[in-house]
Amino acid sequence: MTITAPLETRLQHAVLDDDDGYGPRMRAAHARILAAEGVPALLAHCAALDTPRPTGRWRAEAARLLAAAPDGADVARLLLDGFAGQPESVVTVRWSYGEVTRERGLTGGLNTRLVRGLLWAAAGIDAEWVVPLIGACARHAGTGRGGSGGLARSATVATTAVAVLATFGGARGEAAVRCLAALQAQVGDRTVLKGAARARQEIARRAGLTPAQLRERAVPDAGLDARRIREVPLPGGYTAVLTVDDTAAASLTLRTAAGVAVEAGQEAPFDLPPGEMAGVRAELRELRALLSAERARLEERLTAGTEWTGAQWQRLYADHPVTGAVAGALLWEVREAGSDVWCAGLPERDGAGWCLAGPDGTAAPVGASDQVRLWHPLRADAEDVGAWRTELTARELRQPFQQVFREIYPLAPAERTAVSSSDRFAAHILRFPQARALMAARGWSAGQLGYWDGGAEGEAVRELAARDAYAWRARLSYRLVEREQDGLDVALCATDRVRFERRSGARGAWSPAAPAEVPALALSEAFREVGLVVAAASIAADPLWQDGGADGHGAYWRRAAFGELTASGQVRAEALARLLPHTRIAGRTELDGRFLRVRGDLRSYRVHLGSGHVLMDPDDSYLCIVADRGVTAAAEPVFLPFEEDGGMLSVILAKAFLLADDLSLKDPSITHQLLR
Repeated sequence: MTITAPLETRLQHAVLDDDDGYGPRMRAAHARILAAEGVPALLAHCAALDTPRPTGRWRAEAARLLAAAPDGADVARLLLDGFAGQPESVVTVRWSYGEVTRERGLTGGLNTRLVRGLLWAAAGIDAEWVVPLIGACARHAGTGRGGSGGLARSATVATTAVAVLATFGGARGEAAVRCLAALQAQVGDRTVLKGAARARQEIARRAGLTPAQLRERAVPDAGLDARRIREVPLPGGYTAVLTVDDTAAASLTLRTAAGVAVEAGQEAPFDLPPGEMAGVRAELRELRALLSAERARLEERLTAGTEWTGAQWQRLYADHPVTGAVAGALLWEVREAGSDVWCAGLPERDGAGWCLAGPDGTAAPVGASDQVRLWHPLRADAEDVGAWRTELTARELRQPFQQVFREIYPLAPAERTAVSSSDRFAAHILRFPQARALMAARGWSAGQLGYWDGGAEGEAVRELAARDAYAWRARLSYRLVEREQDGLDVALCATDRVRFERRSGARGAWSPAAPAEVPALALSEAFREVGLVVAAASIAADPLWQDGGADGHGAYWRRAAFGELTASGQVRAEALARLLPHTRIAGRTELDGRFLRVRGDLRSYRVHLGSGHVLMDPDDSYLCIVADRGVTAAAEPVFLPFEEDGGMLSVILAKAFLLADDLSLKDPSITHQLLR
């Protein structure tokens, strides 16, 4: 390394200035290398980039300056690594008229330009660290304050990093797709997410694949072997063991040199430096995040009806140490080449290959040229669905997401002749902030409501996965109903109709489509998405609401809280019919239409299978039980074959255990209602 001049005389003002915490931090940490031969010129070039994408001339000059600076690649890595770990901070800015203390984000305007230039310059460096570090910068800048899923801390840097990731191909392209998939799971900023989606499409287009195909090829193995185990040697003869079990749960154990397992808690053994475990625990967090992303990805493939050849399925799913842990608890179908018959089963090893084992002991081998897809209850008859639900309950096999016990929404008679919309979810009263947050988390683009011209009406839009020549999307309309009591924020909205549209090709125009024209699987999944949001955000889910709110809302609450069961409620009824006979309260419970009847010693009760609300016999008086007041502690451990967002199945079971033993109730908020 050659030092040619003091740092302060070599760096221009636009490079690592004092307008944020990043500049002083990097100068203090890397003073010598920042002044090395060729480095100031490289950094000045990077800081001069004032457009989102550089020109070819700019990139050529960056490559020349990198080659001319012996430490250029190291500087890029150090400064980008520093940005990826840069915290928000309070900084003091010195001006000619005095000092101003203010809170800043990751970098100020000038240093943001520097980081953007460094990201594009790093794209030309042939090193293993490049793609993961650019992905780390995108994740750090794209997440909200403190790493939350809110607005991006630096959307400018995040979108630049995403654009750089989109330029990679081959093995680096697959690594870039892994980074983009991690962004999708952790980032909530819509601008960054849209950029990530475009980046995946660009990488896939160059590879001649769909984004989904490219993503499944880019799933890392996390260093796990065929047993889904990774052993990490540590000082003192210790070995850290990362394991993924058959339920797709990742765990960490610690083994001594003698092979004895010891506690791998937050406190490391006294003879093992605490810092040695930090890296392994970080890997455990990453592995758990990867498993969560794979659960979400496989559910996307279920809703799309994706098919694979047997050879692809075995390589990308059954044999994959990470994805295979998720796939092993799911139900699949196989069809022999040239046949129209699909055989369903759970994956089982069959020598060097795989087969799908049915509930009757039969097994269908999966040949390399066969077709494989995830089983969906919409395509099965009622007898087969019931058989599989009984089988999974008997095995106590909990699936990574709701598949065998999945709700289905076939066309209703009125929807068969509808021109372009369905009103099956219309006229529900929702808490708007909660509903909008849920829709955003589930992939809907949900518009805001407010007190401005046109702000009284809005809609949420979501593209639907489908396997045909068209792209499909659903649009849920809603309108403003009520504002917050002490402000102008919207408190409540009312749902309207669900409309459907289709588009031919990636650039075609969207046009209205009748519900009957939408592929059955895409239609069912669209209605399921709307149903989940309505169930969670409806005021009918609030046990304290009852007669609250503006005129008419109390009537809606009673109608929705105790009305006919939705598809979700019907699935809960089926699950409870299989679970309750094996519990200690079996003799005190009975399913009766849309209610679970529970016989206590003080009174008898009816728990609604949709809302979980309780009515008391003989006068149908309402019993208010707030689920977060220790209610679940009353239930004995019961295997649940699935769990929903909001955990309504477990809430209903907990209330049943609580009320069956009502003599033991101690909560005065409940007992005074029983004795009045």
